[in-house]
Amino acid sequence: MSDKIRDRHLSRKAVLYVRQSSTYQATHYEESRRLQYAMGQRLRDFGWKAVDVIDEDLGLSASGTVERTGFQRMVAEVSLDKVGIVAARELSRFARNSRDWQQLIEVCRIVDTLLMDVESIYDPRNGNDRLLLGLKGSLNEYELDLLRQRSLEARRQKARRGELVITAPIGYRKTPDQRLEMDPDLRVQHALRLIFEKFFELGAVRQTMMWFIEHGLELPFTHPGPAGWETVWKRPSYRAVMSVLRNPIYAGAYVYGRTEVVPGLCQGRPQRHLVRKSREDWSVLIRDHHAGYITWEQLQRIDEMISKNAQA
Repeated sequence: MSDKIRDRHLSRKAVLYVRQSSTYQATHYEESRRLQYAMGQRLRDFGWKAVDVIDEDLGLSASGTVERTGFQRMVAEVSLDKVGIVAARELSRFARNSRDWQQLIEVCRIVDTLLMDVESIYDPRNGNDRLLLGLKGSLNEYELDLLRQRSLEARRQKARRGELVITAPIGYRKTPDQRLEMDPDLRVQHALRLIFEKFFELGAVRQTMMWFIEHGLELPFTHPGPAGWETVWKRPSYRAVMSVLRNPIYAGAYVYGRTEVVPGLCQGRPQRHLVRKSREDWSVLIRDHHAGYITWEQLQRIDEMISKNAQA
């Protein structure tokens, strides 16, 4: 037994924090989850009889961009002097951002609560341990940034080649070799071509939408189903018609980076906002990438018509 564990620690309960970063990991990485739960037996071997497992944050990132109710509940119980030790298989399970990590260390220091991972037990009141915890927290945060940068750069390189196709919009199908080809359903093709035809005839997005409604015509939408993405037919909406008219993919162009995520704060909590960029700031634009429903010149004409209508 570690000499850092005292009777005052054993008189309080132990908390085991279990977390995986994404829903995919929580669903498929079962062995990792089993190893985390196994830490509970190690706590009992050290002498704790009451071990509270907090696993409600499974599938949530610890980067600080999402709210983790399990982590906040753990910090609250520590601050109430109810916890003798908080444990996780790796310290990165607790937090991968300085704000949450320093909050946990400071609360544990004040109420004399130990921290534990698979390698060691740490006493936040000990200067050397506190220094080591700070370094590990910084390394965990840096590691997350490094992984994110590598992932983003790989996506950008694939996008520059026009090979990054995440989902195909209505009217197209994604092939196994990451290409876009027109939907073989002729009804879908006809509906999309009719949108462009009626817009050029009527000159306004709202008038185009109303023409479809007045004639009792529905538009195709993609919907997730048991066998993957399926085509469903619904009543037209202004947003649906606008998204088709202004999407450069229907002009045969491959585009990446039309939007960017801008971080910010809302009521003291971090939030991310999606901002649409101008065409000059798009990261990748490859014309004549695939077969289009309209030409690039027609797309530019559509943009001009919509802009003039908005100004009017």
